[in-house]
Formats: sequence, structure tokens, C-alpha cells
Amino acid sequence: MTLAAAMTFAASLLSGTAGAAPLPGEPHPWDKRAKCQTDDPDQRHVVTRYGNSQLGWRHFTDRHNIKKCATLYAALHGHPVRDDHHGHLEYDAVEFETGVPRPRQVRITVVVQYTRKTTDGVYDAGRGQKIGVITAYCHNQQGNKCPAWAKL
Repeated sequence: MTLAAAMTFAASLLSGTAGAAPLPGEPHPWDKRAKCQTDDPDQRHVVTRYGNSQLGWRHFTDRHNIKKCATLYAALHGHPVRDDHHGHLEYDAVEFETGVPRPRQVRITVVVQYTRKTTDGVYDAGRGQKIGVITAYCHNQQGNKCPAWAKL
């Protein structure tokens, strides 16, 4: 190892840039950036953050086969159907299959945490911010995964 390489490595250790990746046992960091955002009829500004494998866009996009913000908007443009009065809100919508003689339908639920922190305190959106959409899924489907025909 050259002297310059050793000094660069030492500087990276001191600045905290070395080893920035999470350790194997640690969960992936939670990405607070907003992927989608809209207002519900009660003037709540609801964001969908990129998140991680536990909550947010990265959690439900593959696991529940929801790939478009418009799917979330369909539910979020209605009033919450369930509200625990502690920031946990659930919105429902129905998606219909189009272009077929006997259309199918599927019910979608979008779950929102409208507080700064999750109830377990693990995630914090930051001062003046809300956690936003935790998950979204389809009812009566295997693994709550939305069907491919829904084009969600």
C-alpha cells in the first residue's frame, strides 16, 4: 500500500465515509424522499416515501404488485374508512378490469401513518413531516398481491 493510499484510507475512516453500508445484521436505511404525494378530502397532505423493505414504496411495490402512484391516489382521494384517532388511517378503493365482457374487481387498501414517528418509534420522518403511506395491498388475493390484470 502506498503512502497516499494509506492516507486516503485513514482520512475516510476519520470522516466516516468508510463502511457507510449497513452491517449484515442491520436493516436497510429508511429513505425519507417522497415518491408520490397528494391531499385527501380532509386536507391531509399524504406522502409516499421510498422507504425500505419494511415500509413505504420499496416495501409494497414488489411485495404487493402496486407500481403506480395513481393506484394510491384512487384510495387517498376518498375519506379514510378506518381511523384509530392516533394517526393510523386506512383508505379503500376498488379497481375494475376493463375491456372484457365479464370484468373482475379487486379491493385495495392503503395504510397511512399520519404522525411524525411510527407507533414503535423506529422510524422518524423529521420535524414537521409525516411518515405517510406504510403499505398498500389487495384484498382476497394470495399474499395480498394485486393481480397482474389490475395494472396497478
